Amino acid sequence: MHGNNLESGCPGGGQDITIFWSDLCPSFATMRPQRALPWLFLIFLCSALAAPAQTATSGSDPFTLEPGDVVQVSVWREKDLDCSCVVDEHGRLTLPMLGVIPVMARPWDELRDSLLANYGRQLRNPSVTLTPMRRVEVLGEVARPGQYLADPTLSLAGLVALAGGATSNGDLHRIRVVRNGKTIVHSASVEDLLLRSGIKSNDQVFVDRRPWIERNGSFVASALISTAALLVTILHP
Repeated sequence: MHGNNLESGCPGGGQDITIFWSDLCPSFATMRPQRALPWLFLIFLCSALAAPAQTATSGSDPFTLEPGDVVQVSVWREKDLDCSCVVDEHGRLTLPMLGVIPVMARPWDELRDSLLANYGRQLRNPSVTLTPMRRVEVLGEVARPGQYLADPTLSLAGLVALAGGATSNGDLHRIRVVRNGKTIVHSASVEDLLLRSGIKSNDQVFVDRRPWIERNGSFVASALISTAALLVTILHP
């Protein structure tokens, strides 16, 4: 039987890892402090990395619908019940057959199950698909500016891709997000594009134009070379 043990929270396929002092070093108790410090630091680092991961998993907020969001309803063999229904400013969703449903502050999983149960009471063996979407405008230097329905988890990079990507004049280092008339994201970088989500309905995503010197760099360089050549010809006939 091993001696004292330490329970570590390091992630390892969802199972705890048991680290025994004697496994780390048979003479750990008699080890010099200078040699023991790296082992202690390794154990502390492993536990510290595991704690935030567990907290983030349990503390995530559930997705809820907000005014301006859209729920796409598809009912198999009942085309008259299909719709792209918008949540109004009072947080209500009006669905064919079901009528007006309050949806504000209700977790999506709970709301979806409730709606499916209502359809089940109205229809025989229904096959219903409910898909929540955000309504977002993508504007500026993109191939197809306009309003798009987007998955709530889609990143800024995904929204720009929906609009056909940036034009040759578009600057992917200068992307802004405007919400209710206020800019909430200033000049997002390419790295931020891949990670940042949290877009809400009625947000406006702008891809700004590259600076003039970047768009006309080749022309400026050509003009400078021509000017330099002309000066050399004049000064050294």
